[in-house]
Amino acid sequence: MKRQNKYRKFQLQQKNIEALEKENSRFKRVYSEYENMSNELWNLENSKGEPVPDDFINAMVLQTSYLEDEIEDWLLQFNQKKTDIKH
Repeated sequence: MKRQNKYRKFQLQQKNIEALEKENSRFKRVYSEYENMSNELWNLENSKGEPVPDDFINAMVLQTSYLEDEIEDWLLQFNQKKTDIKH
């Protein structure tokens, strides 16, 4: 059984992400970069090939966490906007 990618943090919010991608090109670009980096990190950490320097992986983890924070902010604002509309 394949281990789950721990960098796939936003799987439960895919509908909101798809809606945001349609209405905001910057969000779409940031989320795409996040997905690419998280996939690359997953592959690096689980590959049997050449070892990768820790500082390289740490820098990627740091960049991915910045992207996660930005995505979380967008999702919070999006969810807040949806809640405001319902009232």
